[in-house]
Order: sequence, then C-alpha cells, then structure tokens
Amino acid sequence: MKVLIGLSGGVDSAVAAYLLKKQGYEVAGGFMRNWDALANNDYLGNPTIGNAQCPQEVDYQDAVKVAEKLGIPLLRSDFVKEYWDNVFSYFLSEYKKGRTPNPDVFCNKYIKFDSFLKFALDSGFDCIAMGHYAKRVDDENGFSWLYKASDKNKDQSYFLSQISEQQIASCLFPLADIDKPEVRRIAHELDLESVMDKKDSTGVCFIGERNFRQFLQNYIPAKPGDIVDGPTGKVIGRHHGVMYYTLGQHKGLGIGGVKDAPEGAYFVYDKDVTKNVLYVAQMSHRELLQSDSCLVDNVNFIGPKPTSPIKVGVKFRYRQPDQMCMLQFEGDKVRLHYLSPVEAVAPGQIAVFYDGEKMLGGGIIDSIHHVKSL
Repeated sequence: MKVLIGLSGGVDSAVAAYLLKKQGYEVAGGFMRNWDALANNDYLGNPTIGNAQCPQEVDYQDAVKVAEKLGIPLLRSDFVKEYWDNVFSYFLSEYKKGRTPNPDVFCNKYIKFDSFLKFALDSGFDCIAMGHYAKRVDDENGFSWLYKASDKNKDQSYFLSQISEQQIASCLFPLADIDKPEVRRIAHELDLESVMDKKDSTGVCFIGERNFRQFLQNYIPAKPGDIVDGPTGKVIGRHHGVMYYTLGQHKGLGIGGVKDAPEGAYFVYDKDVTKNVLYVAQMSHRELLQSDSCLVDNVNFIGPKPTSPIKVGVKFRYRQPDQMCMLQFEGDKVRLHYLSPVEAVAPGQIAVFYDGEKMLGGGIIDSIHHVKSL
C-alpha cells in the first residue's frame, strides 16, 4: 500500500513515518501549509512576525531533513484558503458570539482528513496516516472505529471526534500503542536531529503561539465594558472585551484591588455579548459554574444512533477525566444529563462521547442548564 503521512516537522509524525516504513508500507511524507501570516493580517500578537523565516518554513525544513534521513519523498500542499474558509472563519464567528471554540477539531475534519486526504488520493496514494495518538479498530464487519490511544496522557481522540467512519477507515495511526517517551527514544535512536528534542507544537492549530488578546484584535475590534459582581449587581471593574475571557477564569481580571477581595477571589461565571457585560462572583458562589445538563449541536455520531438513553463517558475538555452522563437524541441534537454536576461547561466547547475506550463521536455544546443561577 502507498501511504501519504502528514509530516509536520515534529517528532510524532517523524517516528510514525519510520514505523510505517518498518511495517512494509510504501511511504511518502506530506507537508501542509495552512496559514499565511502576511496574507491573513496576522500582525498583532505574533511574536515571530519579524523573524527572517516564518515558523512554518522552519517546520518544513525540519520535515525535509526527516524525509531525507528516512529515505522517503516529501510532497508539499497548500490549504491556506480551505483553512480560512472552514476552520478560521468558524473560530472567529464563535468568539464573536462569546463562545469557546476548538479549531483543532475542525482542522482535523476539514483539512487533515478532507483536503489532505483528497490530495493524497489524487496523487495516487491508497490512504493517509497521521502522527496522532489514537487507535483505529476494524470490527468483524469491516466497520472502522476510533479508540483511545494506549498513552492516555497524549490520547488525541478528543480532537478527532468530528471525523466520519469513512475518514477513520482511510487513515493509519502508527502511534496507537506506544507512548511519548518511546517516541522520543526512537527518534534519538534514529538520530533525527531536527525533531528528536523539538518541543511539541502549542497554540492555535497550524497558527502557533500568539498573545491571544492581541491576536484576536487583528480580526475582532476590542470592545471594553463593565465587569459586574453578579450577586450584588455592582460594577467593580472594566473588561477588554468579553470574548477574551473564559468561564471559570480567575486570573487576569484586573479586579484584585477591590476592597475585601484578595487576588483570585473573583471568577468569571457568565458573559453577555449583547450587553457587553462580564459577570463575576467570589469563590463562595462557586456553584454558579456548575451545570447538570447540556444540549449538543453539530453532532457527529459514529455507528447506529441509539433510540433510547445510553450511559456514556463525556469529555468537555481535552485531558479531562470522562464525566458520566446519560445521552439521548432530540432530533439531530443530543441532550446530555450529567450523573454529577460539572464545572465550567461552556457553549461552543466540544463534547466528546465514549463507550469506555471507544469514541462514539461528539458535537458543539449549544446551551447548558445551570444548577443555580441568579
């Protein structure tokens, strides 16, 4: 089989490419360019805008060195427009609504497992591969499921919750059964100098580290407003724009000097985009962050939809322990009833459903039901 692996210039995809080659596949690397800082007006908050070489080109050169070391060809593809249209536009629209988006999930759905897959098939490859920590399992009927990786600290099934069974079936995951320390060990053994000690990429998918508040100002004008102590109704400060704050946030609010409120005594529990008000409360009102159910939209469910409520584990955030819930469909949407209240579940977040190790899919949280409100 001819396999095109997404070669990012990082250690995970490099070792994944080596493992595929070792297993006898005909392997080539595919480097994706998905962000153009200059064309996309990415100036404010960009720490690398003045560098002689942009980070993506550094990653590309690292990928070239890996491909040369492994003796595989390297193809390059450009999905800057597709990324803007399908991932970044969604990202901005959610922030404008005061919600909490996760662009990595839609980067996988529309770029890595759609545009890149089409590029691979059009280029004569049989399938793609990725350096994700996730496990594909084909059942006796040939249906492809996605399971959590063996390395639970690095498991990335959460970010793959919007891809379809057909997309899962089209991809190999060589890192399914090994952990990150083993990946580093193999990279050192192979002397992959360009990536073996390279830090994992962080920040927005394919964009990287940014001063987030400044970065958003490139696309959404800052709109300062009042910070209101919800329980008393008093205005106790000014915010820079409600989209810059997350539920549960207690640092960087700029209200530590309020009388009888030491630093960290306040946290964000609600945002009103229409009125441009940020609502906070003191730690004694922590229950304001708790919800007991939520409605999930844009649902991607793998396998047959249940006709009656089923018990599932749910992640509302990456690396969060599974929260036990009862799941039931309401038309095309899913209602999740938590078996115990959960803190800081926010509209716009991704909820991912699991049956033990097996991922059943996920969707975008549309609304939540608070345990207590003012």
